[in-house]
Amino acid sequence: MSDSKQIKKKRNELESHIELALKAARKYGADAAEISVAEDKGLSVTVRNGEIETLENHFDKGLAITVFNKQCKGSSSTSDFSEKAIRQAVKTATDIASFTAQDEFSGLAEYDELAWDYPDLNLYYPWGVSAEEATEIAIQCETAALKGDKRIVNSEGASISSFESFRAYGNSHGFIGSYPASSHSLSCAVIGKENDAMQRDYWYTAARDNNLLEDAKRVGKKAAKRTVARLNAKKLSTSKLPILFSPEMASGLIGHFVVAVSGSSLYRKSSFLLDSLGEKIFPDWMHIYEQPHIVSGLGSAPFDSEGVKTRSRNIVSHGVIDSYILNSYAARKLKLTTTGNAGGVHNLCVETGNLNFNAMLKLMDKGLLVTELMGQGINMVTGDYSRGAAGFWVENGKIQYPVEEITIAGNLKDMFSNIVAIGNDIDTRLTTRTGSILVEEMMIAGE
Repeated sequence: MSDSKQIKKKRNELESHIELALKAARKYGADAAEISVAEDKGLSVTVRNGEIETLENHFDKGLAITVFNKQCKGSSSTSDFSEKAIRQAVKTATDIASFTAQDEFSGLAEYDELAWDYPDLNLYYPWGVSAEEATEIAIQCETAALKGDKRIVNSEGASISSFESFRAYGNSHGFIGSYPASSHSLSCAVIGKENDAMQRDYWYTAARDNNLLEDAKRVGKKAAKRTVARLNAKKLSTSKLPILFSPEMASGLIGHFVVAVSGSSLYRKSSFLLDSLGEKIFPDWMHIYEQPHIVSGLGSAPFDSEGVKTRSRNIVSHGVIDSYILNSYAARKLKLTTTGNAGGVHNLCVETGNLNFNAMLKLMDKGLLVTELMGQGINMVTGDYSRGAAGFWVENGKIQYPVEEITIAGNLKDMFSNIVAIGNDIDTRLTTRTGSILVEEMMIAGE
């Protein structure tokens, strides 16, 4: 994707703010400094029962500066991009640094780790949708949902959003990098009723490129179908059974692993996976890796929030933890090297098998398909896991009926080691790319 004149103009503008701030930091005596600049704009519309409920035009911008002086750190920010305001923000950060304690681990990322040469990942697809057009799309989506089944009795609304952003980062090593990005989404949530039972569910689509969004009517119909499928849900008796996490829920399960092997959890000793490098946590066939340079990927980034180059790498190979997830500060604390994850992971991928969703149900044979989780009953220090859940009872490899008001419980370490299979039904709307995950056995607390 070649830069347009508009992109080049914005890039020059934001990078000039960084150069000004770096120059001011040197003037005020800082040993080192880093600056992040961002501009975001977009449109979001929500309709409910055919009427506009909210319509918002967004425009936000901000410059954040962090200075280091004798390993004392100070930070400040401003939404005013005038020369005077930027200089004042730098001075404020420098003044704050004079009152903070020294931290031997603070400072910029290492020079050699920076993304001096980074790829264009085609992350920017401006839509230019008008408020009128967005409203019409949202109404089409909601109408399709309301007409999707006679048991759909009300709507919680359909929402459409379109955002564009421009990010720039620079530091006193001389690095300055910037890139534009976009994100677009459409969602719908409706309420269904049968007899005295009522349920709600939703569906959504998201992409960098609006042309890759699902059709509005299809989104609405999926929301309706998912909602009526949950009607007349039953409770289960307390037992130990296999659990199949849908792709959306499986992404969260892998997210707990990410938190456990992230630098801040490790150096604070608040993780059940302390000192786990080289330890076998998952089954032999399990492979988890990061692919930050997927073209147009929702989780793609050419460099992290410290300017460190992002790169494809293994995190888990053959069930063994190969790498933690670190920014430069955590890396220094742990006497390791940054992994380019300041700001989080970028397109975390879980290698899948060759089983589709129906084949995963057949493999489970009898157990619980979890499609919704509630509550935050997770102890990251011990790995104990207990959450409210809803989903579907599965028997003879087929969905039999919806279930609700149950709790599933276990220990994350046991859950990880007892993963039986991972489906190929990957949810590409998420930055953690995984299919459904089948866990051999968990406690189900019901009646």
